[in-house]
Amino acid sequence: MKLKYLLSVIAIVALTQNSFAQYSQDAIRFSQTTTGSTSRIKAVGNAGTAIGGDLSNVTGNPAGLGFFTSSEFSITPEFNGAKTNSTYFGQSNSANSNKVNLNNAAVVIYNQLSKPRGADKSKGWLSVNYGVAYSRNSNFNQNIRYSGTNGSNSINSFFASQGNQYGIGSGSLAGWAYDQNLIDAYNLNTTPPSSEYRANNVGSTAQEAIINRTGGQSAVDFSIGGNYSNKLYLGLALSFTDLRYNSYSTFYEDGALSVLEGGIPANRDFTSAYSQNQLTQGTGFSARLGVIYKPTEAVRLGAVFTSPTFYNIDDIYYEGLASKVGNNNQIQNTSDDYQLNYNMRTPLKLAGGASVFIKSFGFITGDVEYVDYSKTRISSGNNYDADLLDNPDIKSLYKSAINAHIGAEARISSFFLLRGGYGIQGDARKDNGSDIKTVSGGVGLRFGAYYVDATYAHSSGTQNVFPYDIGNNNPAAMLKNTNNNGYLTLGYRF
Repeated sequence: MKLKYLLSVIAIVALTQNSFAQYSQDAIRFSQTTTGSTSRIKAVGNAGTAIGGDLSNVTGNPAGLGFFTSSEFSITPEFNGAKTNSTYFGQSNSANSNKVNLNNAAVVIYNQLSKPRGADKSKGWLSVNYGVAYSRNSNFNQNIRYSGTNGSNSINSFFASQGNQYGIGSGSLAGWAYDQNLIDAYNLNTTPPSSEYRANNVGSTAQEAIINRTGGQSAVDFSIGGNYSNKLYLGLALSFTDLRYNSYSTFYEDGALSVLEGGIPANRDFTSAYSQNQLTQGTGFSARLGVIYKPTEAVRLGAVFTSPTFYNIDDIYYEGLASKVGNNNQIQNTSDDYQLNYNMRTPLKLAGGASVFIKSFGFITGDVEYVDYSKTRISSGNNYDADLLDNPDIKSLYKSAINAHIGAEARISSFFLLRGGYGIQGDARKDNGSDIKTVSGGVGLRFGAYYVDATYAHSSGTQNVFPYDIGNNNPAAMLKNTNNNGYLTLGYRF
């Protein structure tokens, strides 16, 4: 995150704040969500816009609540197995993270509307049903490790660039690097004479990054859906979101430095570790409007409008630099906590889909969703100017994307159902990333009023990450992220 609180009263804070990681990256991270749902909908590729009558409608298309003819409850725990394979300067590594979460829990209360005696009970408003659900909409749990030998540059070059841009004031990152002999002032052959800060590195450096991320986004939804003449179904939902994201990263280097000892240059081995830690939490609010229409008994057409989510976010960031040069003792510096409260607006979403039901044999369903991530906005405050870099970065680095899903369910018998699906989550980045593709499959078992659904989903995508920014020739690690998720839904109709 690039901490840019404009606190002019403390020079060191201002210097450090302009040096680091970007809120624009967090804004997009928090805008990319996948609605928590039942195992049934997960199995059909998360293509639930036009299905109706599933508890996922509480958190998806609320119009689907109008299909319920009885009350229902379900709970869906999830196993998430995340793996990140990395390639950095030709060297491969991998890291894993396994977590068990509650993905979805929902209840729908069926409310049949009364009709006057003698009225056609198949016409007009037939029912208005209510739903409440908890869902986990994104999972930030991830461990990343990459390493290799960099013969072109060093993170010390980044520290030097900070010194050239902001100086080496006491307590600044460049000041720490200067005090630890990682960078130095070199005279330039100019008129008048001048100098610049440069890295003291000699030869190649061994580099390694270790990143641990935890947290996620979850929501509590309150939905209402009505059935008009078994043809038109309308719904409204209000969603209250909770956000938690923690990131702990350390970048290590081993190599050699040219340092002055008694005024004479000498090459000495060194090790360094630069740590950045971020703790973020927030709350948000959004709304959804949904519709499903049945032109024939076998066909359902659905659409959902999801408003932007309006977040209020608290962020804490702190960093540290430690190094050991030659036989000298280790030197370590750490910052105070940099705290910021800000508001963020995610982009709105538009989704449309269709389902075709083949009598009692099952259905085929698909939907698409449009999201323009470049419309994400961060609000400036008294001590933070979001329009300085972050909002322009969002507009220039990110783009619109299409999320597409398709799936099918086959009723093998009255007891057993088989499902499969495929989904694509469009990449928000203009460069250095790929779509996330998911293949899923599952089964369903029916026991009268009780049911059990199980689903397995495998997703994968790639991205390039840059450990530091020196303008040109930035080193990049290529990451391939894969998730192997298992979902189990236990449900009861009453």
